[in-house]
Amino acid sequence: MPTVLWFRRDLRLADHPALVAAVEQARADGDEVVPLFVVDPRLWAVSGTPRLAYLAASLRALDASTGGRLVVRHGRPAEVVPALVREVGAPAVHVSAATEPYGRRRDAAVAAALGPVPLVASGSPYAVGPGLLRTGSGDPYRVFTPFRNAWLDHGWAPPAPRPRSVPWADVRGDGLPDAPATDVRLPAAGEAAARARWHAFVREDLETYRTDRDRPDLGTTSVMSPHLKYGEIHPRTMLADLAEAARGAGAPLADSVATYRSELAWREFHADVLWHVPTAAQESLRPVVPEDAWADGPAADAAFAAWAEGRTGYPVVDAAMRQLRAIGWMHNRMRMVTASFLVKDLHVRWQRGAAHFMAWLVDGDVPQNQLNWQWVAGTGRDAAPYFRVFNPVTQGRRFDPEGRYVRRWVPELRDVPTSAVHEPWTLGLAAPADYPPPMVDHAHERRVALADHARRTT
Repeated sequence: MPTVLWFRRDLRLADHPALVAAVEQARADGDEVVPLFVVDPRLWAVSGTPRLAYLAASLRALDASTGGRLVVRHGRPAEVVPALVREVGAPAVHVSAATEPYGRRRDAAVAAALGPVPLVASGSPYAVGPGLLRTGSGDPYRVFTPFRNAWLDHGWAPPAPRPRSVPWADVRGDGLPDAPATDVRLPAAGEAAARARWHAFVREDLETYRTDRDRPDLGTTSVMSPHLKYGEIHPRTMLADLAEAARGAGAPLADSVATYRSELAWREFHADVLWHVPTAAQESLRPVVPEDAWADGPAADAAFAAWAEGRTGYPVVDAAMRQLRAIGWMHNRMRMVTASFLVKDLHVRWQRGAAHFMAWLVDGDVPQNQLNWQWVAGTGRDAAPYFRVFNPVTQGRRFDPEGRYVRRWVPELRDVPTSAVHEPWTLGLAAPADYPPPMVDHAHERRVALADHARRTT
């Protein structure tokens, strides 16, 4: 009667409390562990091709780490999981707790279908599970800084020990899913790749993270978001490594550790917001402009297409959108710049941009993507004020001062001098003929956005 470990957003063997619990139960019963992954048609249908291709690679890595014993079944979890339990006579199904709206509903349906067989949740994809932290009055946190302080005060458990050996059961599966074809250049997937990337970042780039993290031209950010998305590494592991790096460190490294830790706290804050307000995945948490301020119709569709394809005429925006299509990832500063441009220069609703990102991002994660879009749009919890409108030229000059990032992703501008690389239209007749002029006047659209906001607030 082997127990079942159902993998979801935890495609690893190290620091995996649910695995530890499954192994302990199996050993107590003198039996084995069935490693299960369910290809859920609902999630598969709404996931972007780059994300599915990455997931397929991550599952291959996980299968290899289980000695080829990963059991992949296709179908609705509420049907597949109970069927496997009946097939092997499992006494329990172990999981990492789901925290997103669909995952919570799915697990409730699976638990009901399992009947007397328990669905045992151990740990979650977060250092501090969403919903655990409350204000002194018992309310959810609405502002990030108090949440982060409470998160730091609460602390987290040390990484769970990896079992020295796991008695994996040999059970029939439907076979690993094929990776869909994509032109996106994907990063290496799997637990080993995640740990290698993380250790390289800590060793080479962590010390300058605080000063360099906003520079897309330097390529020194950790790029751990795809690994965190699928749980190839747990944030608790990363936090333990950060604490070790900071022990006895001088100011630059200690400051960078604190800054990186704060970025992990933002991830957990967004998950907490979505836990309390599941509708935040699609609905603004607060209105910021009148409904008639949003662009609709063919003109809005054309503007959106130009933005999505990197043809806005603003180099740093176009570079970022082309980076997204090329590698399924975008620098965080550029995510803010491109989102601001869509919402406040083109006056397109944030939901449309969020959906485009989810279609292309390898790290597409519901709470992070949707709540970050709401932050830029000014509609979320502790969001940037609506009147904060990113100037794409200023952002380019400040964070890509030599134009290296722009020239990498916008080849039409490779021969433009640095003085004009972020506003090539100033070259007049010498401007590259194959690069479009600005599709809108930023100064004018900023005034429109602020006027719309004023109409809402007066």
